[in-house]
Amino acid sequence: MSIDLVSRQEWGARPPKGSYTTLRSTKGVKVHYTGSRVDPAILDDHAKCAALVRQIQNGHMDGNGWIDIGYNLAVCPHRKVFVGRGPNRLPAANGPGLNTGHYAVLGLVGSSGLVEPTDAMLHGIRDAIEYLRQVGGAGQEIKGHRDGYATECPGERLYAWVRRGAPRPVGEEQPGPGTGAPPWPGRLLRYPPVMYGDDVRAWQQRLCELGYELEVDGAYGPQTREVTITFQRDRGLTVDGIVGPESWNAAFAEV
Repeated sequence: MSIDLVSRQEWGARPPKGSYTTLRSTKGVKVHYTGSRVDPAILDDHAKCAALVRQIQNGHMDGNGWIDIGYNLAVCPHRKVFVGRGPNRLPAANGPGLNTGHYAVLGLVGSSGLVEPTDAMLHGIRDAIEYLRQVGGAGQEIKGHRDGYATECPGERLYAWVRRGAPRPVGEEQPGPGTGAPPWPGRLLRYPPVMYGDDVRAWQQRLCELGYELEVDGAYGPQTREVTITFQRDRGLTVDGIVGPESWNAAFAEV
C-alpha cells in the first residue's frame, strides 16, 4: 500500500503535554468529523488543511485539557494523511472508556460548510485505516464515532459511507502520492551508500512500514536503492546525491 503521510513537523504540531499510553492492537478504527464548520476554501488551498489541524489540536489541548490532538490520524480533501498521535498510541476522541477499542481517524469535513467528503478524502481514510492495520495492529472493524457514543459524529455523509463498509470510491482514483506538484518542493532525502547490520535493517523496515515492498534482509543492494528512490519520487522529494549513514536517520525522520 501507499500512503501520503504529513508528519507532525510538517503540519506544525505542538509537542504533547505528557506521555502517550501505548496501544499494541485495537478492534479496528472509528471515523470522525470535526463537528463544527469547515471552510470550503480548504478544497483549493492545502495550507488551510494544516491550519485546521493545528486549530483542532489547540482546541483539544487548551479546551479539553488533553495531552495532544485526540486523533491518531487526520485526512484532508487532498488525500494527505496528517499524523496526530500516530499508531500504537491511545486516542482521546472516541469517548470515555472507548479509546482502547479503536483508533480514531478524522476526516476534515464538518457539520456545515464543507460537509461532503471528496473521493480523495475517502481514499485517504482507507489509506489511513490500512496503515493502522499494517503498523498499529488495528483489527478489521470500521465504525463511526456514534457507534457506542452519543454524538452526531462523523456526520451523515461519512457515517453512511462507513455503514456501507467504507468502500473505496469507484472509477478513477483521485491523485495520490507521486502525482501532481510536490507538496514540499526542495526537501531532500538521500539514500545512504554504506550501511551495515542494524542500520540497514532499520532503513528497510521503515520503508516497509510506509507500504513499500522490500525484503528486509539486512543487505544493502540495488533493491533497497531502487525502493528508496521510488519513495522519494512518490513524495515529490528531490533525488539528489549520496550521503553517509550518519545523516540518513535524521533525514528519514522528517517524512
